[in-house]
Amino acid sequence: MRILLGLVLSLALSGTAFAGMKASFEWGPTGKCFDSKSPPFKVSGVPAGTNKLSFLMKDLDAPDFYHGGGKVDYTGQADIPYGAFRYKGPCPPTKHRYTFTVKALDAKGKELASASAAKSFP
Repeated sequence: MRILLGLVLSLALSGTAFAGMKASFEWGPTGKCFDSKSPPFKVSGVPAGTNKLSFLMKDLDAPDFYHGGGKVDYTGQADIPYGAFRYKGPCPPTKHRYTFTVKALDAKGKELASASAAKSFP
């Protein structure tokens, strides 16, 4: 019984070890209508072993429109600057809500953790 309890506790702790990854962004200097420079981001709780951060934007009001994203080398920085990667920026006819998913990847491309952040534009 103790072994089973220990295993369950170990799995629970390892499953939440990376649950603390967080991401946020501001539109900052992002211009309307397909500004190809990514907005500035802040990340925290990125797990050890992360080599790259992968970003993907989705328009929640027009989910079939592909905006893409990009990858950024990760060396422990909390701030990802404006223009760190290229993508197809927002150009909504009215206010739309967008979400970015940020994935922490190891050197082999394996996902270690992820976080999402959403914000309306404009």
